Amino acid sequence: MNTLPSEIRLYDLHPSDADIRSDVLEGLARRPKQLPSKYFYDARGSELFECICEQPEYYLTRAEIALMRTHAAAIGAALGPHALLLEYGSGSGTKTGLLLEHLPEVAAYVPVEISRSALTESVARLSERFADIQMLPVCADFTQPITLPQPARRPARTVIYFPGSTIGNFSADQAVQLLTQMRRAMGRNGAALIGVDLVKSPQRIEAAYNDAAGVTAEFTLNLLTRLNRELGANFDLGAFRHRARYHPERERIETYIISRCEQQVRVGGHRVHFAAGEAMRVELSCKYSPASFAHIATRADLSVSDLWTDAEGLFSVQCLRPAGAPG
Repeated sequence: MNTLPSEIRLYDLHPSDADIRSDVLEGLARRPKQLPSKYFYDARGSELFECICEQPEYYLTRAEIALMRTHAAAIGAALGPHALLLEYGSGSGTKTGLLLEHLPEVAAYVPVEISRSALTESVARLSERFADIQMLPVCADFTQPITLPQPARRPARTVIYFPGSTIGNFSADQAVQLLTQMRRAMGRNGAALIGVDLVKSPQRIEAAYNDAAGVTAEFTLNLLTRLNRELGANFDLGAFRHRARYHPERERIETYIISRCEQQVRVGGHRVHFAAGEAMRVELSCKYSPASFAHIATRADLSVSDLWTDAEGLFSVQCLRPAGAPG
């Protein structure tokens, strides 16, 4: 694992075991049962997600990187100089590097990532390429209130970067809540740059979440491995399976962990009953048209000032600004 250079301080606000236990037990008490997808990303989960991005069926990452390579200069010009770049869910940082290459005179880079290993590795790589940019990594859950570190240089504006298709992991109401949080964080002259997966053939979408090599299934079930390790649970991975289906009427993938048999599982000192065939939801992956995402943005008092897509029109990166702000 890469370690951070000595001059870079990690602000560690990672959720505690008690936080994870509370979230998991609350989700297991729901009907149907749910587990928070943010807990996919322990060290092994982050590794598996990077492997998912390399699978032939998973078009999202390739489309977004192609988009960034084509449009990064225009994106950088639209965002302007002297920005504080605040990234939610920074992951491996590959797309961030493409943006930083074209974002003029960055005041500072503040990545917020729940996976400590993914965060330290990406910042270590980026700090080598961008030695003149102050980096202030924060290990935290970006959906929760965070006190962010202050950069040495005063920024002209705050730009929130939310790449991938992570916005799709939230229901419409949750997405509006998160975008409202972003609007408050960016201020009147800031912006948010958001990766948005577009509606397309149901077959192509569903294949992306059910790769032939079974990497996505392993990624999904690794969540149970994490709960076994960190909460002392006793999930038998062989007694569960992965299922991801696209629902065209809702324009979203729903991913579940399915119990293969009737069973009792111990989780955080509680016993949880699973019926044979019972489905436990672990992730949503919403897809949007340009019009439907613009509507979501409007509900958060934001407007789409710019939109870029890859050559095939599979994926978009959209720039949002406070409603009424100059473009």
